[in-house]
Amino acid sequence: MTSLSPLLTEVRACTICEEHLSLGPRPVLQLHQQAKILIAGQAPGRKVHASGVPFDDASGDRLREWLGITREVFYDPEQIALLPMGFCYPGTGKSGDMPPRPECAPAWRKQLLEQLQQLEVTLALGQYAQEYHFGKTSSSLTERVRSWRTYWPQVVPLPHPSPRNNLWLRRNPWFEAELIPELRKLIAEVLA
Repeated sequence: MTSLSPLLTEVRACTICEEHLSLGPRPVLQLHQQAKILIAGQAPGRKVHASGVPFDDASGDRLREWLGITREVFYDPEQIALLPMGFCYPGTGKSGDMPPRPECAPAWRKQLLEQLQQLEVTLALGQYAQEYHFGKTSSSLTERVRSWRTYWPQVVPLPHPSPRNNLWLRRNPWFEAELIPELRKLIAEVLA
C-alpha cells in the first residue's frame, strides 16, 4: 500500500485527461486514512472547480442537509472522505455537466480506496458512482435507490443532490420520507 501523502500529491498533480478538460485539470477530493464515511460523487461542477472545495455549491448544501451534518463535520477529512468518480470538472454538455472523465477512476480509485481502512459507510451518489460500487446492472437509479435496504448499511445508493434532480425528488417522495431519516441516524451513529 502506497503512503497517502505522496499519493495525494500525485493525484493533485494529475494531468492524464488535460486535453479533454475545457477549464484544465484541477483535481478536487478530500481524503484521510481515518475517514469513516466515503462520499462517492460524480465529478466537480464549475463552481467547485473554481473554489477547489468539494461540494461547495447547492448540491453540497442539499447533501449536508440529507446527512444532518454541519459544514465543519463535512469538511473534516478524518471523518468524511470525498472521492468523486472524476476529480476534475469535465465541462458542459447538452443537458448539464458532462460525465466524469473515464480515465480518472481506473488511474486512481483503487489506490485511494485502499487507504480507507476505517471506512464504515459508502454513499454512492448518482449513476456513475453507483455503477462503480454496485456494478453495471439493468436496474435504474430509481430502482437501486428504492432498494436501499438491500445494501444497508455498508453502501447507500442516493440520487445526486443536484438541483437538477428536483423533479426526481418530487416524483419520489418516499426517498425523503423513508431513506433520509434512516440515513441521518446512520451518519450520527458512525460519527459518534
